[in-house]
Amino acid sequence: MSENAENRSSSQSLLTAVAISLTSCGLTGFASYFVSTQDNWIHWNVLSHLLTGIACSLILLPYFFIHFRRTTGLKRPAVLISGLTSAILFFLLAGAGWWILLEGQKESEQWIYDVHVYVSMLFIGFISLHLILHVALLPKRRKSRTDSAFPNTAPGFTSRLLYSNGLVVLFIAAATLLYDYNLAEYSTAPAVDNYQYNYGEHPFRPSQTETSTGSFVDKRQVGDSHRCINCHRDIAQQWIASAHREAALDPSYVSNVNLLEKKRGTSATRYCEGCHAPVALLSGELSAGGNHGGIAGTMANTEGVSCMGCHGIESLTHLKGVASFRFQPKNDYLFAQSDSPLLTRLHDWLLRVRPDQHINDMGRPVSRQSRFCASCHNQFMDKEMNNWGWIKMQDEYTAWLESPYSKQHEENFSSESTTRCQDCHMPLQASDDPSANEEGLVRTHHFAAANTMLPLLRNDQKHFQATKAFLQSDKLRISIDKPHRKDAVQTFQALNEQLRRSEDAPYYFYLGEKKTLQIAVTNNGVGHNFPGGSTDINQVWVEFLVMDAEGQMVHESGSMQAGNLVDPNAYFYGTIPIDRQGAHVWKHDLFNMVGESYRRVIAAGKSDIIDYSFSVPSWAKSPLTVSATLKYRKLNERYARWALKDKYIKLPVIDLAWDSLTIPLKIRKEVELSLTEE
Repeated sequence: MSENAENRSSSQSLLTAVAISLTSCGLTGFASYFVSTQDNWIHWNVLSHLLTGIACSLILLPYFFIHFRRTTGLKRPAVLISGLTSAILFFLLAGAGWWILLEGQKESEQWIYDVHVYVSMLFIGFISLHLILHVALLPKRRKSRTDSAFPNTAPGFTSRLLYSNGLVVLFIAAATLLYDYNLAEYSTAPAVDNYQYNYGEHPFRPSQTETSTGSFVDKRQVGDSHRCINCHRDIAQQWIASAHREAALDPSYVSNVNLLEKKRGTSATRYCEGCHAPVALLSGELSAGGNHGGIAGTMANTEGVSCMGCHGIESLTHLKGVASFRFQPKNDYLFAQSDSPLLTRLHDWLLRVRPDQHINDMGRPVSRQSRFCASCHNQFMDKEMNNWGWIKMQDEYTAWLESPYSKQHEENFSSESTTRCQDCHMPLQASDDPSANEEGLVRTHHFAAANTMLPLLRNDQKHFQATKAFLQSDKLRISIDKPHRKDAVQTFQALNEQLRRSEDAPYYFYLGEKKTLQIAVTNNGVGHNFPGGSTDINQVWVEFLVMDAEGQMVHESGSMQAGNLVDPNAYFYGTIPIDRQGAHVWKHDLFNMVGESYRRVIAAGKSDIIDYSFSVPSWAKSPLTVSATLKYRKLNERYARWALKDKYIKLPVIDLAWDSLTIPLKIRKEVELSLTEE
């Protein structure tokens, strides 16, 4: 074979490869873009598009070089310009394709995907124009020498093109059928044999949880949060440090759920586990012979509120709480069930390059509403648990609805401009996470709140300091009202009245007199009642101190006493639950609760006024310094020692707000009156 013949054969083979890769890549690309179904067939199309796209970009590079070197001297400007434009467009779409291949689709970089799609359509248009112009402008001398406008195509070019693309279609169909045939179905049976229905026919009662199938859910569809970490490392690190992840690891929860199991049996723990360990509840572990979330080493224990524990919520069944959500598992991508490192990477790759299904599954509309949080941050107790009757307990959602932040309460007309739970507890933060929005921001998953205990138990000072900063971020205020005197004499000097600050009347105390000061505690930044959460075991109180100029204590209330206890006569905020005998339910064993003997909270936007009375001793040195501090401790001392057991640590007291006032002291001059007879 001559050198020209060999070159011609190589050129024909290269052109055939180019045509096959281009058409295969185009067919799978159009299928992936225009077919909206989310199933294994479309995933195989996406995978085929990625593979043919790689082949296409690698083959066209040498072809463009050979083709333009061979045709540069031809005097057909229109053909040349359309060809060069096609090449430029191909480099753009290939570059965007490789970026998506390596980095995946990101919301913050959506324009790259748009470039890939729209430039590919332009490329098809210009390459078609290039071929049409080539045929239309072919010189007469070339038309007379050959019957074909494309002499560089190999014999049987069309049939090879059809056969090759047919093989791609057959491969996708066969791969889909074989994969579906060999795919093991998820279990819908309870994890425990002879599952007990002690609370009626409903499988999850007394929890209020429902599932989209009406049956149990395979624990892999609720847990396996480590799979999410592969792509969402930044968010995952935040979740790992959060109280949500430690919802079942929390030693105080472990003590309480073990107490409930001991008193009422494993099936009773469903009341708690729907919120604290949904893996155990939904998979059917919570029956005799099963493991509740407090058992160390179980998936339910290590994951607590797993990624799917929140993102699997499709809707709410009602707003009364106790895990009142409807769970719907996400749709799987290819190889979602595989433990093979290679197939797992391929699964993650497919998910990143076509995230539509994942976004729909994990970003359900209800998750962006405040009512979403009501499923677990609202709570009630029914007769089936306390053997008494229905009582309302924690209700953060209703408190939010009645607050100024919801813009739905009675003092305002309804408005779309609301401050949601997510806006405070999941603020936006810059991140390179794939889920970041167009501004490069994600909702944080620390779930900033008031649990200062858990980060200290794991010696996480960073998270502790962040929690402390959140608590001290001017959400609460305390102020001492100045004790203006009606009998005060401002001055004996004659002054120009324009110099007098008449709005600030002077204040002072006399030695020996009894006075009352008013303290205002204001909930100006918490979107619900303060305190919230477990108001029966957390401690919030006011420390009120009066000292003279030499540091001698004149009056005190709310100081710490021996044994790390708070002054029992302090002014406390919170609740005291009681059982049917009227005894204090101090172990947080709420299944014994039938009511409350004490409740003091401050609604959002409201203030509480406290009166403190004391006598000014004759020995006090002027001036008096009055200080008022709003203090908070996660868990009161009695409960902490019982619940934490060998993990007990001295829990810190956080100053939420403070104010001080200096008051001058005076000696009251005795006035002698003498009566003389006329």
